[in-house]
Amino acid sequence: MTRSQNSLLASLPHAEYERLLAGLEPVTLKFGEVLHEPGVPIRYVYFPIDCVISLLAMVERHLSLAVGLVGHEGMIGSPLALGMHVSPRRALVQETGTAMRMESALFRKEVLQSEPLQQTLFRYKHALIGQISQSAACIQFHSVQGRVARYLLMTSDCAGSREIHLTHEFLAHMLGVRRVGVSEASFALKKRKLVDYSRGRMTILDRRRLSAASCQCYRIIKQIYESAYAEG
Repeated sequence: MTRSQNSLLASLPHAEYERLLAGLEPVTLKFGEVLHEPGVPIRYVYFPIDCVISLLAMVERHLSLAVGLVGHEGMIGSPLALGMHVSPRRALVQETGTAMRMESALFRKEVLQSEPLQQTLFRYKHALIGQISQSAACIQFHSVQGRVARYLLMTSDCAGSREIHLTHEFLAHMLGVRRVGVSEASFALKKRKLVDYSRGRMTILDRRRLSAASCQCYRIIKQIYESAYAEG
């Protein structure tokens, strides 16, 4: 079997990857599927290939806010690498696609006996914490249009595609803003021919100019991941 299209798995030494492969199974994850709930024991870990997972912070009255995105660069279930058996966040499938899945008990066993896997997971966890922290600052200080551009770029990076599944309503929910604000921001980006959208699909037309229109948090988060993986 060829090396996984999940970058985290692919970065492992060949022998470590081959051993993990025996316990991994391919699954299709559907839009809207909940993989983890806060405070509930983690049953499986997931290594996305072409799907995108939103990490949601839950607040009162069952409201939620996207604080992180995970795609082919990472995994879902990373608290297990630190000895934690529950997740502090809801993991929601944002973009339908495929992933590799492993039972939590087997994953924990693999982590304990593999130093290369531990080091890879620690670097990824460092990057993920950086993303979540920067996203929190972004929510507080940046305009809706800059945040929309950032979220579109990050989703595209995670999915490995310029075309992504995002309605204005869903995007407003993820960003914690009114739908009208997202619609106005999206229209402004479309008018400048940076994006296009139709029937719940959004397409990035000009990535370079959309990056310039994004708040600086996109570039900061991208640098965090590049630095973390460069250490390996």
